Formats: sequence, structure tokens, C-alpha cells
Amino acid sequence: MIVSALLLAGVAGLTGCGKEKKSASVPALDPTNMDLSVTPGTDFYRFANGGWMKNNPLPEQYSRYGIFDRLADTSLDQIRTIVDEAASMDQTEGGIPQKITTLYQLGMDSVTLNAQGAEPIREELAQIAAVKDRKELAAMIATLHNEGIFPYFVTFVDADEKNSSMNIAALFQAGLGMGDRDYYLSEESKEIKEAYKNYIRSLFTLAGYSAEQADEAVRAVLKIEDKIARASYSREVLRDSHKNYTKMAGKEWVSTNDLLDWDTYFGTLGLSTDEDLVIKQQDFFRDLTSAMKDVTLDEQKLYLEYNLISAAAPYLSDDFANADFDFFGRTMSGRQELQPRWKRALSTTDSALSEALGQLYVEKYFPASSKEKMSELVANLQAALSERIEELPWMSEETKTRAQEKLAAFRVKIGYPERWRDYSDLDIKNDSYWANIRRSNIFDMNYTLSQAGKPVDKDKWHMSPQTVNAYYNPTTNEICFPAAILQPPFFNADADDAVNYGAIGVVIGHEMTHGFDDQGRNYDKEGNLNDWWTAEDAARFKERTDILVDQFNAVEVAPGVYANGSYTLGENIADQGGLLVSRLAYENSLEGKERPEPIDGYTDAQRFYISYATVWAQNIRPEEILRLTKLDPHSLGKNRVNVTLRNIDDFYTAFDITEGDAMYLAPENRVNVW
Repeated sequence: MIVSALLLAGVAGLTGCGKEKKSASVPALDPTNMDLSVTPGTDFYRFANGGWMKNNPLPEQYSRYGIFDRLADTSLDQIRTIVDEAASMDQTEGGIPQKITTLYQLGMDSVTLNAQGAEPIREELAQIAAVKDRKELAAMIATLHNEGIFPYFVTFVDADEKNSSMNIAALFQAGLGMGDRDYYLSEESKEIKEAYKNYIRSLFTLAGYSAEQADEAVRAVLKIEDKIARASYSREVLRDSHKNYTKMAGKEWVSTNDLLDWDTYFGTLGLSTDEDLVIKQQDFFRDLTSAMKDVTLDEQKLYLEYNLISAAAPYLSDDFANADFDFFGRTMSGRQELQPRWKRALSTTDSALSEALGQLYVEKYFPASSKEKMSELVANLQAALSERIEELPWMSEETKTRAQEKLAAFRVKIGYPERWRDYSDLDIKNDSYWANIRRSNIFDMNYTLSQAGKPVDKDKWHMSPQTVNAYYNPTTNEICFPAAILQPPFFNADADDAVNYGAIGVVIGHEMTHGFDDQGRNYDKEGNLNDWWTAEDAARFKERTDILVDQFNAVEVAPGVYANGSYTLGENIADQGGLLVSRLAYENSLEGKERPEPIDGYTDAQRFYISYATVWAQNIRPEEILRLTKLDPHSLGKNRVNVTLRNIDDFYTAFDITEGDAMYLAPENRVNVW
């Protein structure tokens, strides 16, 4: 993805994009977004975006605000219109309008939410407290997992990475409330860890526990999560696909790992131990099993209770929602203000009924011409990447042939799914907000678990049409571009080609390059984890990517804090590849044509690079810089521009950047991977 994971009853059938829509003209490049007091060779990011950053100060409800966030807000406003319209439709029980309206209105009803307090989770908290032995504990963990709450680990069903046409159940490390092991193991995170303890204490107090019980809960949760953190794979190791794949018979797993009563756990989830499993981090489960020997049943129950309360907090009374925001929003991200209730309620409704809303979104907002133009651009980018692969000086003909086969086999998804998801079995009732969130999570999890042992549905989408993003999925070898990203500044029907190639063209090239980054290259054209490279080519690839790692490692993102070049390597490869491939595709598109005259004083080459930089315009809080450096596999926006462009020779030519300029990198230190 470029910034890491849905038949419509009761509404007239919507089978395509509908009628052509004509939106208001948007400037291809807005000169007020630039800062001409900064030269391109000094700081290209600020040259292209300084005006935008000045004119778009960071709103208090955001930890960062950029082009992606602005478009996400636009998408949310469009969803709000759809939700408002649904309220005036037939509200027959079980119909999509009823489900949309009921869920949204429950999220908006602050009076009822505040009156209910912790009542919506009271019964399940009592069930956890009543657990009396190992068997019941395993059943309760499975119950929480089925509700989308993941203490200890995640169980999911996805393509078997070594038999990609078939789905298989898999276990993945999880269970850390703060999200990453470094928050537990690093001395630099002591203040955040203390705030986390206060958050846990607040939740238990709000849920009606005594001060002594709340303190005991803090000790139990941190005791267990510290153990989970020490057993967890690092972010860098999690990127190694081969180290994160161990397949074994279900019965073998049950007999060799003692973390849980696995027979009870899998039985509660409805998964058979007669089938094979994939253990994503085998050492994690081994080490955690050993570490848990001194943890009591009562401590585990408090840990499970915390997981439930924390998951439910955003959907309970204002006291709970504010406690959740104070830690995750204010302390960890630096946000100053909780988003307004309507935005939170809409986001929840969108998450629970994503493809139902997506179908309405496509009918109302997505022009057919966008899909047609995108198909043309994708074909052009695919041809350009093929050309670049063929000309790679460091890759052998044998590996080039395999790479070309993989590229030719790409599945391309644009705009919206061909087949919409059926929400008939999802009950949305007028009981409590949390009860509906819980049922929605169970609905999704039941669907996921039901796919174990079945063929992979390659028509399934992993993002809704109204999502401003894009992705590459290695096991299906597919690239996907949801409808919502196909709007300015990414895709602008009124813009010159150089601008569109610099924006959406780079997005397309980025996702294609993910098929050949440090992770994607491990999967063949069928989506199987399979080493199709010669040893020599793999070594040459690593030589080049090591240089890229070092370049980003050298970037100081905050005083004494440096970017993580290893963790962000895949996205950095894809950013560079997207630029190189799209630039070539644009040049190829000019074949037989006259080169366009400069517009507003900028050549087409310059407009290409300015357009690329524009999509990463943002303002960001210091706390969010530190958080994202730990958790996000993407580099910060400024570095996605400045560090990446320093490796591209054509960029130097376009802006006459020479030795002595801050953006200058000596030719012998530059590296192109793809």
C-alpha cells in the first residue's frame, strides 16, 4: 500500500458506475501550494509544498494532515450524504437503509450512550471473571477473537503462501495494547508506558472496579504484555516472508505447543485440528509459552477483561471514549481534540457496512471515464516496467524472464468490485452501539473463518471503493485502485498528462513495484512463496537495497531519532520504482507527438516531479513523527520526496541541480533498484 487489513437488499440494483458525472475543474498544479522562496535544489519538498503547508495548518483533531487526509475527509462527507439519504428510504428491518440508519443513529445518540455507561460490556466482563480453568480460558480467548478482539495472537484465514490458490488458517503474534514491542522494551518509551498504565487504570475504574482492583489489573496487564513484547519478532524480522511461514498439521501443533488448550480454542472457533495450520512466528509462540509459566489464571482474566474494555471504549459513554482518546490520540499521536461525533459514527458505519456504502458511493460519485482512463494508464505503466526490467544491467536473463512472467500475470482491480458483498446475515438492532459493533465483528470473522480449506476468492477486494488508498497483494499477484483515490490531485481529468503521470501514474507504478520489492519478490507469478531468483541476482538486489537502507537510516526525523531504512525498505523501493516507471511511461506516451510547451513556466518534466511531491504535502505533530517511525512501514512524506528523488538522474536534469545544492547526491552514491 502507498500510505499497513467490503447484493444490496432493499435498494435498487446498482451494477456499474452509472451516468457520467462532471465535477468542477481543479487546477492541475496550484502555484499557491508552492514556496518559491525555496529553490528546488535546497529542499524540493518545501519548494513544492511550502505554500500548502502554510495555508493548511494542522487541525487540532489530527496528528497529521495532508492530501490523503483531505481526500479521506471528502470521502467521509460523501458518505455522510449517502447516510443522510438512507434515512429517508424504506426502513424495513433487515434492509440496507435500515442497517445504515440504525447503526449511525446509535453512534450519534450521546444521551443513551452516556446513560448506558459500561452496561453494554457488563455481561461479558462477568463471563470472563467466571472463567475457572484452562479449558474455559481457551474458550473465552476464542470468543474474544471471534469478536475481533485479539489478546495474545490473531487467528485469520488467508491464502496459503506456498499453495496460493487455497485458503488456510494461520496464527500471528499480537496482544500488545500499545501496538509495538519497542514501547515495552525501550527506555525512551518510559513516559508513554506510565501514561499507558494510567489509561488501563482509568478504564477499570470507569467499568466499576475498585481502586485496588484497577491497580491489580495494571500490574497483570503489563506483566503479560511485557512477556508478549519480549517474545515478539521485531518489525524488521516480520518483513522476512520465509521466516514468518511454518506449516504443520493441526494435531501436531496441538500436541507440541502448550500456550492454550488448543482443542478447545479451535473447537470454539469452528476450526478443525484435522487440517493444516500456518504458524507465522513459531518462535514467538514457543517463547511466550515458556514465559507464561508464572502467570496466574486471575492475571490472565484481568488481561482479557482489559482487552474487552479497551476494544469497546470508543463505542461506550463519553468517559470511555475520552479515556481512549487521551492515551491513543493525545499521548501517542499528539492530537489535541477528539474528532466530532458524526465523523466517528460515520467511520464506524463505513467500516461495518463498507461495500454496501461502497456500492452507493460508486453509483453517486464515480464516473465511468475514470475507470477507462485508469485501465489505459495501467497498461502504459505495465509496458514501461517491462521495458525497465528488460534493460536492468544487474539482472540475469533467467531472472528477467521470470520477472516478466510475473508482471504479465498481474491482476488489475480498478474502482469497485464486480461482485458486491451480501450483508443479509448481519443483524443491526436498536439495542446498544457496542452490541452492533460486536455483531459486525463476528459477522466478518465468521465469514473469514468459513473460508479455511476453500479456494481463494480472487475477486475479493481488501479495500472498499470509498477508501483513499491502493494496494498490492502478493498471494493473488494483484494491484487494486479504489474509486476514491481516482480524484485530484492523484487523478485529474482536466490536468496535463505530465501531472497525472506524476501523481496517479506513480501510484500505479508504486503498487506494481511492490510485486518486486524486498517482500514481493519472494512470490512468483501464481502468488506462491517461491525463490525464483538466481542466487547471484538475489545478492545483486541486496547490494542495491542495502544502499537504500543506509540512505534512509541516515535521516534524522527528530533530535537523536533516525528513520528505519530496513523497516521502510519495501515502500522506499516502491516509491522509487513508481517514479522511474511512470516517468518512462510518460516519455513513451509522447512518441510521435510534439513535446508539450511549458505551462506556468514549468516544463513537462518539472511538472511531473512537482506533481509527485504535491501528493505528499502534509503537516505533522512531533509525537506522530515518533509514533510513525516505530509503527509505519512508510517513510515520512518529506523523505518520500527528498530522499527518493536524490537517486533519480532525470530529476537533476529537470531542475538543474548541481554539486553544492542540498538535494545533490554524488552519482556514485545514487542507486536505482528497478
